[in-house]
Amino acid sequence: MSEANHGLERSGRHYGLDWLRIAAFALLIVYHIAMVFSPWPWVIHTDYKLSWLIAPMALLTPWRLPLLFAVSGFASWHLFAKSRDPRAFLHARNLRLLIPLAFGMAVLIPVEMWVRVVEAGYPHGYLRFWTSDYWRIGEFWGRNFPSWEHLWFVVYLWAYTVVLALILWRGRGLLDLVTDRVVPWMAQGRRLVWVPAVLLVIARLALQFVVADEQGLLRDWAGHANYLPLFLFGFVLAGSPMLWPVLRRVWGGALALAAVSGVAVVLVETTYPGNAVPPHWVMALARAGQVAMGWAMTLVLIQLADRFWNRDHRWRKTAAEAVFPFYLVHQPAIVLIAWHTLPLQLSAGMQFLVLLGGTALVCTFTYLIGREIGWLRPLIGLGPRQRATPAKISPQAA
Repeated sequence: MSEANHGLERSGRHYGLDWLRIAAFALLIVYHIAMVFSPWPWVIHTDYKLSWLIAPMALLTPWRLPLLFAVSGFASWHLFAKSRDPRAFLHARNLRLLIPLAFGMAVLIPVEMWVRVVEAGYPHGYLRFWTSDYWRIGEFWGRNFPSWEHLWFVVYLWAYTVVLALILWRGRGLLDLVTDRVVPWMAQGRRLVWVPAVLLVIARLALQFVVADEQGLLRDWAGHANYLPLFLFGFVLAGSPMLWPVLRRVWGGALALAAVSGVAVVLVETTYPGNAVPPHWVMALARAGQVAMGWAMTLVLIQLADRFWNRDHRWRKTAAEAVFPFYLVHQPAIVLIAWHTLPLQLSAGMQFLVLLGGTALVCTFTYLIGREIGWLRPLIGLGPRQRATPAKISPQAA
């Protein structure tokens, strides 16, 4: 076992996965800012349609979300280990996920939805929209209400947590089977690379032309077939020390698979840009490449985090705590800043810097202010403030 993993056993916390989670969400914010300039559909766009963004963003798209779900599953194992009670685990996750979701739906998402309907011709201001029109159900000015917008990730994560809690409550036999038999079998050779990749590709292609490719908790079966296994893998990985040496051994093969899959994804995206519809076999190739790359890059990045990043720093705890508030606020901030600055006709570089700097400021102030206010902490995804315990004075010192 690697020295980094001995650190995991001693501390009970994998600092490398913390840094990986921080980096993944930071990259997500930059990705969403880039969407303002990309040719792909998004909430709001500048007049710049930078086609050169297609290739790098196509290389990011397949693995950024699978990685986040895998890291979330890893964190779930440590959260469950605190109580070993599925009901207590689910209750704690309900508080940390559903309260920020409700706050986001009531306060943050209306900003995005207002911009969307205004772009479609909605004639009223934000106050009128938020007090009356936002709360409707159904289609309105070309948009369906209600809408999760970027908070769909929280909804999916909560649903996967419920599935996990049910497994821990009623399916411990199945979980023990995976731990005792499947994990040792997967640890042999390069099975950890190719077996899950093949299974994920089969599941994705089986759903390719059967279900619609759209987001929605009860519609996105193709997404669930990809994200839920990654979430459960992260949970199993956290409790399976034997997999860590395997990751170090097979990461080269995973990187090769990611490279080959990435080439296929970029070729399809650049050959059929925008709204161009490729033939079915090309579409199937692109989906298979995305799924395979998502799995392979998840293995590679977890290995890199384990090998090089598994060390603490005085800013790690603060940055790890700030991730969820940053995620909640970042997209409304991007949309609102873009909405108010687009009339200035800034250059593409200056517009990007304004969006990046403005979003960073909004997210930072939200976190710094919210963490100091007791009733606001749970709304932005923070737990109760830990009270400092007074230092004990020994009788000898006294």
